[in-house]
Amino acid sequence: MKNKSNSFTRRRFLGTGALAVAGVGLGTSRLFAGPAILKNLKKPLSLINGVQIGVITYSFRSLEDQSAEATLKYVTDCGISAIELMGDPAEAFAGKPANPVDFRKLFPLMRAQREGQELTADQQKELAEMRAQSEAYNQQVAAWRSQTPMEPFEKLRQLYAEAGVSIYAFKPRAFEKTNTDAEIDWGLRAAKALGASHVTLEHPSDDAHTLKLGKMAAKHGVFVAYHGHEQQTPTFWDTALKQSTFNSLNLDLGHFVAAGNSQPLQIIEDKFYRIKSMHMKDRQTPEHGKGNVVWGSGDTPLAGALRLMRDNKYDFPATIELEYDIPEGSNAITEVQKCLDFCKKALT
Repeated sequence: MKNKSNSFTRRRFLGTGALAVAGVGLGTSRLFAGPAILKNLKKPLSLINGVQIGVITYSFRSLEDQSAEATLKYVTDCGISAIELMGDPAEAFAGKPANPVDFRKLFPLMRAQREGQELTADQQKELAEMRAQSEAYNQQVAAWRSQTPMEPFEKLRQLYAEAGVSIYAFKPRAFEKTNTDAEIDWGLRAAKALGASHVTLEHPSDDAHTLKLGKMAAKHGVFVAYHGHEQQTPTFWDTALKQSTFNSLNLDLGHFVAAGNSQPLQIIEDKFYRIKSMHMKDRQTPEHGKGNVVWGSGDTPLAGALRLMRDNKYDFPATIELEYDIPEGSNAITEVQKCLDFCKKALT
């Protein structure tokens, strides 16, 4: 992996630095390699004792600039070297038409409705209007995708790689039942161009659709990892997994706990070989209110999950997903850094 080579480079730099101080001559090529090595040392590294800690870029949704370039800076400022990339920054980089919907307003309303919270009449009206806008916009995007090549995504992959950030998962809104087969195919090709091993999407709860996605993914060698919320159970993914070897899990451990499942670590042990990435957040059990809380204050065994990954050498990434309310005076970057610090303490 790229991160392992970064560690090796650091060790080699320390060794060659000592030789230089001692007056030992180095070959010309090594002298010229010095600036490149120094540059490499400044890159983020969130591979901790064999566990790759990543972040889904949705975590930075509260920040004003949602461009791919700004998103990259948020990630590197956090010290994170691998990500699950949401579709909007990547597609905007490739020239997608601007979205008229403010997702900083839409996402909280959708989440509140999904979690059974009662919306006011004004909130219901606002949600309906934004969904109508989204539907019209999606048709515009479908037409744009049909004409857009893969070169911009390859350039974006290179831009991120040069900053020390790899893209292991891609999450565009291209794999739903309302998307055309052409859009699905395009999304899989874009993921491959970005260097992602898998795409992520909400489980559609439709066996015919997961069968189709698994077959289409196999043609590109890209996995489809299904995400779940409080509908997750130990058998939630079983049908999709049987349909195709390219169907897999994007397990969300926090939602799994909030759903009332009593053995959250067992699902990891049972399904590890089909998990492509796992979302990390701290939620409470139903008995405690299902809250989405600051890491370490809820009921989700985040530290235990990380140590399970370390001790069993599971190779899927643990993805930080910032969903608890950001404290006054803080911001998403600071809070993601706190989550990363939690991971470091758990793994060292």
